[in-house]
Amino acid sequence: MTLLEEEAPRVEVYSIDEAFLDLAGVGHTLNLLDFGRQVKARVDKCTGITVGIGIAPTKTLAKLANHAAKKYPATGAVVDLMDTARQRRLMALVDVGDVWGVGRRLTEKLKAQGIKTALDLADADPKVIRREFSVVLERTVRELNGVSCMELEAMAPTKKQILCSRSFGQRITDKSELRQAVAKYVARAGEKLRGEKRLARVIQVFIRTGVFNPNDPCYSNALSVELPHPTDDTRDLLEAADVLFSRIYRAGYRYAKAGVMLTDFFEQGAHQQDFFEETSERPHSKAHMEVMDR
Repeated sequence: MTLLEEEAPRVEVYSIDEAFLDLAGVGHTLNLLDFGRQVKARVDKCTGITVGIGIAPTKTLAKLANHAAKKYPATGAVVDLMDTARQRRLMALVDVGDVWGVGRRLTEKLKAQGIKTALDLADADPKVIRREFSVVLERTVRELNGVSCMELEAMAPTKKQILCSRSFGQRITDKSELRQAVAKYVARAGEKLRGEKRLARVIQVFIRTGVFNPNDPCYSNALSVELPHPTDDTRDLLEAADVLFSRIYRAGYRYAKAGVMLTDFFEQGAHQQDFFEETSERPHSKAHMEVMDR
């Protein structure tokens, strides 16, 4: 997952062995099929783990492409399904039960109505599917037709950390622009932290250049700090992140990615403060953050 984070603008860790990558902007510099092969080769080389890669405009089609990548050895375990004609050819070969989210019982009901392949499901009337089955299956139908109905969740917080990062569409050389991007990720991470009703004690900031252009000098650095007290106040997080950013920033590089990670969580009200420590909690912090989130 760490390798995938380095390769794509955003990554959703879907399960322990599966992830969705946002390829926005990647196609401007690389052929997507070549990119998929490059990612596969790097994961294999660095971890020894063999992966299958499916590339498509929606999550459901990407899962379908991944299914084909595993099933058909001639693909080299990488399938590009961005082309509509290729989508339809593959869907005609795939059993409706192999479509993401279509379980055994639903498969039986669909086949009873003559919907036997993924293509049959894609050609079904979404309104009829919604009325006779569910809004979830309606979304699946639309996704099979290239309409994205399931957003990629790049900030999937866990009990151990909240990570907010993204690769830039264009390389950044201006310090203030990069600093602003880091601040944006801090604000998003703080919002997620409050949504989890947690306080964070440690914050990390990282920045890095790209890896695809051999003519650009490479630089990557990360720095973390333990805060004076656990907090969910975005202003506290911003102040700490700004200090970290200033320490790791180096001029003269074309930056491709930046991010923020929050760790060492506490439940709200569960932190035991030091008897000799002066409280530095901001007045009306909770009320201010509620307004910010709204």
